[in-house]
Amino acid sequence: MALDITGILDAVVSHAAASGHYERVNGHEPENAPGHGLTCAVWPNRITALRSSGLNTISTLVVFNVRTMSPMFDPPDAIDPTMVAAVDSLCGAYSGDFTLGGLLRHVDLLGAYGQPLDVRAGYLQQDGTKYRVMDIALPCIVNDLWEEVA
Repeated sequence: MALDITGILDAVVSHAAASGHYERVNGHEPENAPGHGLTCAVWPNRITALRSSGLNTISTLVVFNVRTMSPMFDPPDAIDPTMVAAVDSLCGAYSGDFTLGGLLRHVDLLGAYGQPLDVRAGYLQQDGTKYRVMDIALPCIVNDLWEEVA
């Protein structure tokens, strides 16, 4: 079996696009400044084998970064509430569709395999523009991904 990275990435991106919070949603980490308004960018960050794998198959933890970005041009007091509303919407969507339409065993919301669903805020300088960012670590458990063959 192969990792359906396109299907999983599309499902994660679809939740952001359907939320109505973002002016643009990318399935990659942007190399250039994305412009005005809220932007969401999604990309795979880490793939790790799990100890809960079967006798001859390896299950994996696939962690996606889901980044919400806003330029610092908006009124400063409005940036964080706007971003938290968008991130809250996404966390609710990933909790409510925790198999991403059957593509995963589940989103590891509470971190049974190490990485829980997590949101961290910070700043990013890109192309001379300062952005406020909130990154969601989205841990996805994929069953029986690789076969062990002797």
